[in-house]
Amino acid sequence: MADFDNRMVGVILAAGKGARMYPFSERSPKPILPILNRPLLSHQIEVMRECGIGEIHIVVGHLGYQVASAFGDGSHLGVRIHFVEQETTLGLAHAVGALEQRVQLPFVLMLGDIYFHLKASLRPVMEQVLSGEVNANLVSMYEPDPEMMRRNFVIQADEQARVHRVIEKPRYVDSQLKGCGLYVFDPHIFDAIRRTPRTAMRDEYEITDSIQILINDGWIVHHHPIVERDLNLTKPEDVLAINLLELERHGLDRLVADRVTLPEGTHVEHSVIGEGVLVRHPIRIINSVILPNVVVDAKHDLDGVVMDSEHSVYCPSLSSKHRGVNQSV
Repeated sequence: MADFDNRMVGVILAAGKGARMYPFSERSPKPILPILNRPLLSHQIEVMRECGIGEIHIVVGHLGYQVASAFGDGSHLGVRIHFVEQETTLGLAHAVGALEQRVQLPFVLMLGDIYFHLKASLRPVMEQVLSGEVNANLVSMYEPDPEMMRRNFVIQADEQARVHRVIEKPRYVDSQLKGCGLYVFDPHIFDAIRRTPRTAMRDEYEITDSIQILINDGWIVHHHPIVERDLNLTKPEDVLAINLLELERHGLDRLVADRVTLPEGTHVEHSVIGEGVLVRHPIRIINSVILPNVVVDAKHDLDGVVMDSEHSVYCPSLSSKHRGVNQSV
């Protein structure tokens, strides 16, 4: 039930090209790469719907027509989806700023390339912004690994969870509070975005800089450590890692979609096979992801492989034998 209608909307940023996802990003935008045979973006949309949001704006760019084709108007997922094209990708703040004329309400913002598990409901986080108690909430988690902190943004906050500083990809890590690409903002964020400069490092408009401007202006920003796990879909091996983790979380040994042809003697273990896949020879497929409509001609076993109709990427760290050499498929 969309009980936040007319009070709060959803925003998902799905415009990036995802260069590090090559070669799969050449054919598909990251947000529709499959997790258990469903587009990644389905997860964000369903989290929003379950939290009572009925209207969602999705910012698209690279191969955006594929995202629009995959989700349409959202009616089959119980939401109303509007697509906004970001012609030039100049950072997260730039993408959010493009929505200022469309979004007049407080909003939940999610990044379209992050898969996360929450250990508590988002509703109290949303209600806190709607009530005016705070102007922004950052969803966070405790992360003991300094290397993971350097890849994200660090939150510095007091014991009452009020945020005083956010640092994008810090060189020196002095906090275990990590931002997780999930935010709730009231419209004050648009004022901050308009005053956000491009960064020297990436020549983009960073949302963390906008949040810091919001804080410096005296508006109230809190954080909530309610993320149990977050997984960035950045590289091809992430597609495999997230699928394998989700198989385990759902208690599945394998997931084989409809209209899949497997010759007698084929063995599938710890793998996800998409709809319409044709396997020509009786091989073993282990710890692998085969995307939809792929014809698998290999006569040898596949172990730790992500495959679409044109490319195969071997992920040795995720194969059953942890081999360190490439395998031709």
